[in-house]
Amino acid sequence: MRPILFQIGDFRFYSFGLMAALALIVPGMTIVRPLVRRRGVPWEFAYELIIAAGVGGFVFARIYYLIENYALVKADFWGAAFGGIGFTWYGGLIGGFLGVVGWTLIRRYPLDVIANAMAPATAFGYLIGRIGCQLAGDGDYGKPSDLPWAMGYPDGTVPTPPGVTVHPTPIYEIIAMAFVVWILWRLATRYDKSGWWTFGWFLVLSGVERFLVEFVRINPIWFAGLTQPQWVSIVSIVLGVALIAVFGKKPAVVVGEAAHPSRAETRRAARAS
Repeated sequence: MRPILFQIGDFRFYSFGLMAALALIVPGMTIVRPLVRRRGVPWEFAYELIIAAGVGGFVFARIYYLIENYALVKADFWGAAFGGIGFTWYGGLIGGFLGVVGWTLIRRYPLDVIANAMAPATAFGYLIGRIGCQLAGDGDYGKPSDLPWAMGYPDGTVPTPPGVTVHPTPIYEIIAMAFVVWILWRLATRYDKSGWWTFGWFLVLSGVERFLVEFVRINPIWFAGLTQPQWVSIVSIVLGVALIAVFGKKPAVVVGEAAHPSRAETRRAARAS
């Protein structure tokens, strides 16, 4: 755990801020670029999507925080709205998605192509974001626990009480999302299906992961014995299943002549020859 990476005078360089930036840049460079190029969209468009996701994610991460914590911030709502703290990853994910969709429509590229790339890229970004949560100790940890791998966050930005150990839920999510990224990458590269089919699997897998981890997190019960993120996860899973069902038999959208044929196309061409 290292909330502050280094300090020069009054300037502090926070690990959470670094991971938030890397959560945009690294997936864009390593996942979005090759996947959009694979389906015929210029790879340079990935840079535009990074900016669009960053702007949308920043704005909606703050909006989601204000809505979720209105009772705490209503006394100084505008101060909280324009202050330096108060962001949520779910809000960032929603805002990043809306930013990417909006800019893709403006640039008139097929959303189907972008959805195929954004599925593993968003999962990867979430993974990197949780590394930031672990380094910062920002309160995203779980309930008290005496398991061998339980740990305390006494120096976190939201510290645990002295001597108290808790479930390191950011680490749980990092491990789980690593598998999700791997699965989604294989789906995006090995199957010539609609990008919305791949994105549907992202909604299902990430929704299941978040729903389960909430049982050991400290979020309060919101309705019917479940936390608010669990209800968001249920909506995510339902939407994902619907996308998988609707787009499961639809082929991939390719813009012009794709830069590289898929493996399935290569196999078909080999059989035909």
